[in-house]
Amino acid sequence: MTTSIPVGTVRRLGDRAFLIGVADAAAARELASGLTAALAGEAEVVCGAATLLVHATDPDAELPSLEAAADSARAALMRRDRSDDPVGPGRLVTVPCRFDGPDLEEVAALAGCRPDDVVALLTAAPLTAAVMGFSPGFAYLEGLPGPLDRVPRRPRPRPVVPAGSVAVANGRAAVYPTASPGGWHLVGRTGFPLFSAQAPPYAVLAPGDRVRFTVAGAGERVEPEPVAAPSWFPPPEARAVFEVVAPGLRAVVQDGGRRGVAAVGVPGAGPADPVSFDLANRLTGNAARAGALELTGGGTRLRCLAACHVAVVGAAPEVRVDGTPVPAGQLLPLAAGQVLDVGRQHGGCRSYVSVAGGFLGPEWFGSCASDELTGLGPGPLAPRQVLHAGVWTPPLGDHVVTGCATDVDTSSPVALRVVPGPHAELFDADALTRLAAADFVVEAASNRVGLRLRAAPDAPPLRSGPGGGTLDSQGVVTGAVQVPPDGDPVVLLPDHATLGGYAVLAVVASVDHGLLGQCAPGTRVRLVPVGWDEAAAAQRTRRRELARAVAGTYPLAVD
Repeated sequence: MTTSIPVGTVRRLGDRAFLIGVADAAAARELASGLTAALAGEAEVVCGAATLLVHATDPDAELPSLEAAADSARAALMRRDRSDDPVGPGRLVTVPCRFDGPDLEEVAALAGCRPDDVVALLTAAPLTAAVMGFSPGFAYLEGLPGPLDRVPRRPRPRPVVPAGSVAVANGRAAVYPTASPGGWHLVGRTGFPLFSAQAPPYAVLAPGDRVRFTVAGAGERVEPEPVAAPSWFPPPEARAVFEVVAPGLRAVVQDGGRRGVAAVGVPGAGPADPVSFDLANRLTGNAARAGALELTGGGTRLRCLAACHVAVVGAAPEVRVDGTPVPAGQLLPLAAGQVLDVGRQHGGCRSYVSVAGGFLGPEWFGSCASDELTGLGPGPLAPRQVLHAGVWTPPLGDHVVTGCATDVDTSSPVALRVVPGPHAELFDADALTRLAAADFVVEAASNRVGLRLRAAPDAPPLRSGPGGGTLDSQGVVTGAVQVPPDGDPVVLLPDHATLGGYAVLAVVASVDHGLLGQCAPGTRVRLVPVGWDEAAAAQRTRRRELARAVAGTYPLAVD
């Protein structure tokens, strides 16, 4: 295991974020405090075990200004003598566990002992919460005794780790508060609640707290309760606009996503295809972050309950009103009783339905976005569910200019531009060249958390270098191309964990995040390396194109 980022070094993580190497988790927390104040909401700041992630929240932000602020704060921290800082233990929290995990015997074999010895070692003394992140309430617990401290991560992460799983990897232990993907070895389970979405500080544990695992006795809970949803009632000005007749494969509400909570492990969520989402909202006159429906796979049918104006953008879908075909990418007036169908998608896998006024719903951390990693948000639509919209005001757009929506041609590999990742020394010198030469297929286990890619059987492996490419956990971003030890990349999408422990070879440039969100299982993908200047220029060109993408003003008379 390695941190890969030397102390005081800054390395870019895509074109909207960078990592700073620090000495340890305590130094990361101190630097985070200074940067959070200096950046004044311009960026998310996320602590790792020996790194700090700074991620611009404004999609139009330029990294150089953020890097200058980070450089000033980092220099101040490096000048400080932390030897006199008071260090004291946090609270002692007892977590009863049942040690019957599927990897218990494998962990014992890796540690060179018996399964009973693994349990004895884990319960011998308290562990200390060093870092919070990955998912809500997830604490990285350090202080594992030998020989457990040499158990590595799994060669390939599981698509789903059950909530409450007790796990070990890379010298640390943890409990997964919610179901999520994960690459740690599972040795047990607990029902101890570690996260609540109801009130600050949300996470039960804080850095410095000590955790003592015990063997659960009779009657002690070892199955976690689901995270409770906030109560929600439509505000007085809300309008009931649709009833769900058929939700389709997967239909959820997405808005601009969650900001300011990545430091406690809450994913950003938001649209998988931000381009089509933005165009749909602009057609209906909404604010940029207003709620819209994200339809994955099509097959959605909605019955209109009150006169409204809608738009469907993305993936070239078949759209019908009362059975009559209508164009996607155009404003559609609907009357009460009419039925809107969004069927087969011919240019990707996600379409966005916006309504003038924006879709409303219960909010978690200021957002009604549905997050597939942690289960936060209203979740998939259900038959007979009633959807509400806010107040709307003209003007409304008329149509999206041809070619501006994010549709993909699946007859050939989808080309995604990537910039170099921050962990080049963990790969062979020609790794990016070999990445560019390979065609990948999106695997069926892919979702909004990430695309799992599979290369051709005869493709040379990407993995090389010390530690098999596993890292001390570091902040990650949408588009990061992680390469686990088995060599098959995983490209992160908006519901990704806030921290990751696999080396990042490349990062999909922001200009292609819309295309990334349209890659369905079975899609062929090619990752095309580009330079930083080329990626920045492409993004500026895309912004100019999108500024002119919605044409016309809908001819609507308003009293």
